[in-house]
Amino acid sequence: MADPLLDVQNLSVAFEGPSHTVAAVKDVSFHVAPGETLGLVGESGSGKSVTAFAVLQLLQPPGRITGGRILFEGRDLVTLSEREMRQIRGARISLIFQEPMTALNPVMRVGDQIAEALTVHGHGKSEAHDRAVELLNAVRIPDAVRRARDYPHQLSGGMRQRVMIAIALVCHPALVIADEPTTALDVTIQAQVLDLLRDLRAQYNLALLLITHDFGVIAEMADRVAVMHRGVLVEQGPVRQILRAPAHDYTRQLLAAVPGISASLPQ
Repeated sequence: MADPLLDVQNLSVAFEGPSHTVAAVKDVSFHVAPGETLGLVGESGSGKSVTAFAVLQLLQPPGRITGGRILFEGRDLVTLSEREMRQIRGARISLIFQEPMTALNPVMRVGDQIAEALTVHGHGKSEAHDRAVELLNAVRIPDAVRRARDYPHQLSGGMRQRVMIAIALVCHPALVIADEPTTALDVTIQAQVLDLLRDLRAQYNLALLLITHDFGVIAEMADRVAVMHRGVLVEQGPVRQILRAPAHDYTRQLLAAVPGISASLPQ
């Protein structure tokens, strides 16, 4: 088995208030192998997104990492300076946000927003523009040359999410963290975006950390799943194993909210 691309070891995160401290993530450990999709699942407030932001070293005060290591390609991200992390974010690890309308700049053309991710890492403007159009085609936005000149408000919700995916892929990252990437979309568009992510993962040999509250998405997309509850990772393992024989009561409760999910698994 290949060494993990991402290896989170005993991660703890706390938010310190004036009178007390809230432990948001408690001694969490998991790994993601090259080319693998790990689903991180749990209800709102379980610590999923805090974990993702800790991996990217994007926690803002009063949040801070209080323990553990985050090894990526053998380097402990917790020990790196902000300057060193800027070389990793976008280039080696990228993030797809759950709400593209707030993540995208409303007064900047979408092609320029995709290209910007390349230019900040030292690429020329012409190369970056060509890459932006290439990626708009890759994420299945028709008439990509024209659409590159559009502003976010001129695109549908599904198209805006595809732009976010294009931005995440622009620098050929090894790992993409997708934080509830389909929550804001209707069911039909959600299925299209998940299908796109699946195809892009294979095409670019991506590792994917998929954060969601929806076990239906996990069943469709993930190789393995890790279940979080109140900041604790309560169960993890291969998707088929967890979905067919969950060991923890909380996992069983989540599965109960998705009728027929085990029957939908491939044999």
